[in-house]
Amino acid sequence: MEIRRALPQDFCELLHCLKMRSKYAILLVFVIGLVIIEKENNFISRVSDKLKQSPQALAEANSTETSPPPVENGSLASLRELDAAFSQLRSHLQNVTLQLVGNEDPGPRRHILLMATTRTGSSFVGEFFNQQGSIFYLFEPLWHIERTVTFEPGGANAVGSALVYRDVLKQLLLCDLYILESFITPAPEGHLTPFMFRRGSSRSLCEEPVCTPSSKKVFEKYHCKNRRCGPLNITLAAEACRRKQHVALKTVRIRQLEFLQPLVEDPRLDVRIIQLVRDPRAVLASRIVAFSGKYETWKKWASEVEAPLREEEVQRLRGNCESIRLSAELGLRRPGWLRGRYMLVRYEDVARAPLQKAEEMYRFAGLPLTPQVEDWIGKNTQAPRDGSGVYSTRKNSSEQFEKWRFSIPFKLAQVVQDACAPAMRLFGYKLASSPAALANRSFSLLEEAQPSWVT
Repeated sequence: MEIRRALPQDFCELLHCLKMRSKYAILLVFVIGLVIIEKENNFISRVSDKLKQSPQALAEANSTETSPPPVENGSLASLRELDAAFSQLRSHLQNVTLQLVGNEDPGPRRHILLMATTRTGSSFVGEFFNQQGSIFYLFEPLWHIERTVTFEPGGANAVGSALVYRDVLKQLLLCDLYILESFITPAPEGHLTPFMFRRGSSRSLCEEPVCTPSSKKVFEKYHCKNRRCGPLNITLAAEACRRKQHVALKTVRIRQLEFLQPLVEDPRLDVRIIQLVRDPRAVLASRIVAFSGKYETWKKWASEVEAPLREEEVQRLRGNCESIRLSAELGLRRPGWLRGRYMLVRYEDVARAPLQKAEEMYRFAGLPLTPQVEDWIGKNTQAPRDGSGVYSTRKNSSEQFEKWRFSIPFKLAQVVQDACAPAMRLFGYKLASSPAALANRSFSLLEEAQPSWVT
């Protein structure tokens, strides 16, 4: 804070005015940061050059008395101390920067859990929290548990998997990332792993100091997107998590809201749960494209080839919809342990008004929406029509969210409507009575969102 107090009063007033227009404030702050870092870097360079002088030059610069030549290790140790001091200065400057752009009172530590299922837009919505600089965000860490611990669906096995997922979630929200070492394959060595699933989707794992120098001999299966980093150091990641003000985590692998009660009631946590849902007809259409091999039966049946749709496939679809519905109904009943900590969000509403829904989610979480998040939303919801891949988070969202209506066969939509009607009614998704109604752009399949969905 000494840097900030040293600024002239007029300049502080100018910064206060610029906060009203955050984009300009951020630019100005980083210019100041660059100037300070450059000055400190020049100072360190001069000292480093002095230390690198030969013993003879040092002796000549001294008086007629000859002192023992400094040992090389002493010089290296001094350089390391200077480098450490410089790193601390840079970290301090980053904290000052966050304060200058409006985070002077960050408030209590929040723990945000985005709960969804596959192909509901959870990666896109997760970026709303990934782009906030004070949030430590993890993308699907439970993937490792699912790959290591096998549970058959239904019955006691379903309960067992939910309990394992819940206990891992609790430790992750507490920044105990070491718990993942028991599930990552191959096992990390010395707390280092190049196999952290989708590491590049979590900015916090690709920033300094977590981003260590890369090694040509190490193959990174899940590498950072915008910079080269070495294997993930889990110790550094856990320390970075503790330094961040808040923690957010996205998962599609836990659906039973009731099992999360111990997390909500843990006095060490301040959990806010956002349940993201999507029209199940759109979910099935998306899964058939993204997971083609797993949905061969559905594709063959939809194309009217003689391949009957197996009853177990329909039952699995019905079971998925029911688990989502039951969790939502529990949240909307506002039990005492969950009151004020649950929010239901439809992907379609996010796609139609992403900035508005981001503001609502941040307000629910008790956090300020930063200019970085606003900028990301602006840049990633107006993508070219042909620029969106299956796993992309960059989409022309206002055009994409109902695109499935014009590609899914009506017989598939009918099966989903029959299996998922209770959930669809709860979430405000209208049933289509004919192929013409399904493909009719003027017929909305979406009822207005209910204010009661935010508890």
